[in-house]
Amino acid sequence: MHGLMALRRRMVQAAVAAVGASLLTAMPGLAAQEAVTRVSDDPYTGCTGGSPPEAHATEVEPDTFAAGSTVVATFQVGRIFNGGSCNIGWATSHNGGISWSHGFLPSTTAVSTPAGPFFAVSDPSVAFDFRHGAWLISWLGIHAAGGGIVDVMISRSNDGGDTWSTPITVAATGTFFDKNWSVCDDTPSSPLFGNCYTEFDDARQGDLEQMSTSSDGGLTWGPNLATADRAHGLGGQPVVQPNGRVVVPYEGLSGASGIRSFSSDDGGATWNASVRISIRTAHPVAGRLRTSPLPSAEVDREGRVYVAWQDRRFEPGGTANDIVMSTSDEGINWSPVTRIPIDPVGSNVDHFIPGLGVDRSSAGDHALLALTYYFYPSANCTAATCRLMVGFISSLDGGQDWSGPEVLAGPIQLSQIAPTSQGVMVGDYISTSFLAGQQRVVAAFAVGLPPPTGAQFDEPMFTSLQKVRGGRPHHVNADPVLAAPDSATAGPEEEPLATAF
Repeated sequence: MHGLMALRRRMVQAAVAAVGASLLTAMPGLAAQEAVTRVSDDPYTGCTGGSPPEAHATEVEPDTFAAGSTVVATFQVGRIFNGGSCNIGWATSHNGGISWSHGFLPSTTAVSTPAGPFFAVSDPSVAFDFRHGAWLISWLGIHAAGGGIVDVMISRSNDGGDTWSTPITVAATGTFFDKNWSVCDDTPSSPLFGNCYTEFDDARQGDLEQMSTSSDGGLTWGPNLATADRAHGLGGQPVVQPNGRVVVPYEGLSGASGIRSFSSDDGGATWNASVRISIRTAHPVAGRLRTSPLPSAEVDREGRVYVAWQDRRFEPGGTANDIVMSTSDEGINWSPVTRIPIDPVGSNVDHFIPGLGVDRSSAGDHALLALTYYFYPSANCTAATCRLMVGFISSLDGGQDWSGPEVLAGPIQLSQIAPTSQGVMVGDYISTSFLAGQQRVVAAFAVGLPPPTGAQFDEPMFTSLQKVRGGRPHHVNADPVLAAPDSATAGPEEEPLATAF
C-alpha cells in the first residue's frame, strides 16, 4: 500500500519473546529500522507422508484477539500444498504483546500431541467469551487430502490461552465446510451476553452460508442455520453490537453480488436475509499470490460496523487494488465506499489482504482504527520480480483522516513463502487487534525470510506492537459504482476461491 520512497519507518518497541521466540531487527524480510517479534516456528516434517507435500518451516494466516492485557494469536503451521496444514499454532501474551509463549493445539492431526483424527487442519480464528472466561479457537478438520469431508471444530482454553482442550465439534455432517469464523457477545448489558457464534459455509451447496450458536462457553453448539434468503458466499466475519445484534459481512460469489452482510436479532435462533454492502471489483494480484477480496470486519463501542476489503474501483484502468471501507450502524444500510488513502491514486501500488482493527472502547468520530495489510510497490511485477511488503496505517477519527503509512516487513520474495495449489501464500486473511484504552495495537502476519542453508523455507509468524497515530487530511469522493443495480456487472476481476481452506 505504499510508494517506498514516501514511506515513513519507525522503531517499534518489543521485547524478546518467551519460550524461544526471538527478536529480529533489520534482517532481510524485515523493514530497516523496524523491530518485530518472531512468536512461533513450524516444527513439523513429514506430516502428510510426502503426498501431498507440506512446506516445512511455514506458518500462515493469523487471527488475533485482545482482552485486557491478554492477546491470543492463532495460525496455520506447516502449510500443505493442496489444502490445510499440519497443525494450528497459538501464541499468547499476557503483557499486551511485549512477550509471548506459544504452542500447538492438541488432538488435531497425526503429528499433534496427543495425536488427533484429522489428515490436516485449517482456517483458525480466535474469540474470547468474557461471561464464561473461555478463549475459543475455531478451525477446520480435514478428513482427507484435498478436502471432501471437512468439519468445523473448537478448541477451548480456561486459563487465559496458556493450555488448550481437546477439540469440540461445531458442525460435522459429512459435507465440506469452509472458511469458519467465531465471535462472542462480550457486552455485559447485552440481553444475549455470553452467546458465541460461528460462521462457515457448505461448499457442496454452492458455499451456502451457515451459522451455529453456543450459550455455554463453546462446550455445545446449536444446529447449522442458513439465512432467510439462503445466502451463498465465503469468508464471513461476524461481529456483535452492544445490543446483541449479530452482523456478518461476507464475500458474495460474484462481483455484482459483491460484499454483503446478514444479521440476527434473536441470539442466532434465526438469521435475516442478506443485503449488499457494495459491488466488488478486485484486481488480480500478480505473481500467483493467493488473495481474495474477503472482508475484514470490526465494531466500535456504539455498534458501528466497519468493513474493509481490497478493490480496484478508484484506480485508473483498475490496474491495482486499494483497501476500501464501508460502515453501518445496524448492518442493513451501508455508507458509500471510501478509499483508505495509503498511496496516491494512480501510484501503481497494489494493496491486498487487509486486517482491520477497531478499538471497542472508542466510537463515532473518535473511533480508533488500524489497518495492517500486504502490498506490492509495483502492481505489474512478475513472480520473479514481485517484492511483497507488510504495511500499517491508522486513524484517530473513525477513518476520516489516516496517518502516513509505515512498513513493518519486506521486501519478501515470492519464492520464500508457502506454495499451494491456488498460489503462493501468506494467508487469506491477517489480523490487527486493539489493546483497549492504550491507543496501541498488536498486528500478526507471516513473513518469508531467506532460508538457512539446505532449507527451502523460513516463513514464521510475527507480531508487531504499534502506536495508533493521528491522520493527515484527505477527501474521498463517494464511489460512483455504489448506486449500480444488483444486475450490474463488476467487470473483469479475480473471483473468490472455490475452496478456500
